[in-house]
Amino acid sequence: MEKQILDYSLVPAGLLLMVGYHLWLLFRILKFPNKTVIGLNSLCRTYWVRAMMEDASKNGVLAVQTLRNSIMASTVLASASVMLSSAIAVLMSGRYGDRPFGVVFGDKTALTISIKSFAILVCFLLSFLMNVQSIRYFSLASILISVPINKMPHPHNLTAEYVGSVLNSGSYFWSLGLRVFYFSFPLFLWIFGPIPMFFSCIVLLLMLYSIDVGFESGWPFRAAGPEEVYPRNGDGGV
Repeated sequence: MEKQILDYSLVPAGLLLMVGYHLWLLFRILKFPNKTVIGLNSLCRTYWVRAMMEDASKNGVLAVQTLRNSIMASTVLASASVMLSSAIAVLMSGRYGDRPFGVVFGDKTALTISIKSFAILVCFLLSFLMNVQSIRYFSLASILISVPINKMPHPHNLTAEYVGSVLNSGSYFWSLGLRVFYFSFPLFLWIFGPIPMFFSCIVLLLMLYSIDVGFESGWPFRAAGPEEVYPRNGDGGV
């Protein structure tokens, strides 16, 4: 019973830490985007799309090649996720699906082992779905960014702001898929007990914090609104 208490206390604590951190990060992205790496990257992508679309005939090849690299990265991660989920499904359906192995501390019942395997499977499937969505948006952005909008009949609704939002949507799905993939590591360590799982959550949070938080002093520019990125007075607007 004492070993089961570790599962009932450390595992929910690790999950709460992960959920609490990402809720805090979401608040920072919405309220202080210039202090997060995700917000700064979103702004940089917006400026990049505007620069590429100012002369689509000259920058079209560069833009498409850049987006192709993002599509390849999402494809690799989606392939890895679906392969690992298939492997987990095979293990769950085989004779080793309910047999404990390598558990240091914690609940060793067949139900707990099935829950662990199912949680890992769900992580990989979610990562696969997120990366498929990112491929969808990246592919759409690679088409829209090379459209010569200066030669299109007016009026039209294709603007750099819209293309930038499509590209940012693909990047957001990529980030979500990658984070779900990251979260599979604590779940893997949960197989060996709740103690490795809890400490891996702490290590993962420290790593994510180091790559999520951008210090304002290190970035000379601030987050700009739509009016600053896309001026409407005709001075360089798309």
